[in-house]
Amino acid sequence: QVQLVESGGGLVQAGGSLRLSCAASGNSFGIIDMGWYRQAPGKQRELVARLTSGGSTNYADSAKGRFTISRDNAKNMVYLQMNSLKPEDTAVYYCNAILWVTGALRTYWGQGTQVTVSS
Repeated sequence: QVQLVESGGGLVQAGGSLRLSCAASGNSFGIIDMGWYRQAPGKQRELVARLTSGGSTNYADSAKGRFTISRDNAKNMVYLQMNSLKPEDTAVYYCNAILWVTGALRTYWGQGTQVTVSS
């Protein structure tokens, strides 16, 4: 059983910063890639940023220049540093991981962490 647990969400004023963390734990697994998605009320879940095992990154246009994804392989953690936050960044942020588990690729989601940016 593999679990993803996010932390670091909260309430921040526009222009402020937050750092989200996601820890992968459980039985033996290999990380293929990890990323962050978000879902605002009434909207579909969307990609924010991804980081592959090879170090390649992919950012949503809305995140470029403001958000940075990083990973600590030794701790099986992924982070999302969010700067210059805007009210439109308000959403539930979900950690996502594609892992190699028991001989198969599997996708996992965290429970989500709320980020609220006030104007």
